[in-house]
Amino acid sequence: MLLRLRVSLPDRPGVLGQVARAFGVMGADILQVTVLERQAGRAVDDFTVSWSGVFEPAELRERIGVVPGTRVESVWPTREVPGTSPDYDLLGHVAGEPDRALMTLVDAVPDLVSADWAVAVDSGDGKVVHGSWQAPEDVPASDLTPIRPSAFSEGTLHLVSVPMDGTHLVVARAQGPAFHRAEVDKIARLAGIVSVLARPGRLTSSPAAS
Repeated sequence: MLLRLRVSLPDRPGVLGQVARAFGVMGADILQVTVLERQAGRAVDDFTVSWSGVFEPAELRERIGVVPGTRVESVWPTREVPGTSPDYDLLGHVAGEPDRALMTLVDAVPDLVSADWAVAVDSGDGKVVHGSWQAPEDVPASDLTPIRPSAFSEGTLHLVSVPMDGTHLVVARAQGPAFHRAEVDKIARLAGIVSVLARPGRLTSSPAAS
């Protein structure tokens, strides 16, 4: 299985190597490391690993946490396969079919940030315009249409809302940690590029009539 681990660790030479060795001892193959932040002598990294061990993910979390000064903040399943350039694939599909830009973005973005589902919400009436295949029928009743990209939580459900042209892109993670500001920035940038690639007035949930 593919897992993602969010790890807070001391930002000093040798610590990353210790963490990598701990993964190796447990039989986890590190496929990708994403640095989310570095400040005040600490770093927060997301590790994507291939895990076929006999232990539960919680055991993996516990074993990695024995590295001095290291804290595993969360472990959760991911469908994001490193090395496949899904960001470029998304933008290529949008450029090829700009009339379906919003649908394409909503369907693709959960896998790009290791989230569970996404929906597009009408900025006026708050109704769902389009949802990804795992989106629930009843979307949480929070204020999903802030004026700027925002991250917030509904209990254990973590959400990001990004304003677009007449809609808001809402991305949700039911498993795993709250969205980091680096992830919010990534989602906002993707939404902005998709808005540019879409034809004027065509950022809708279905192809417009010619």
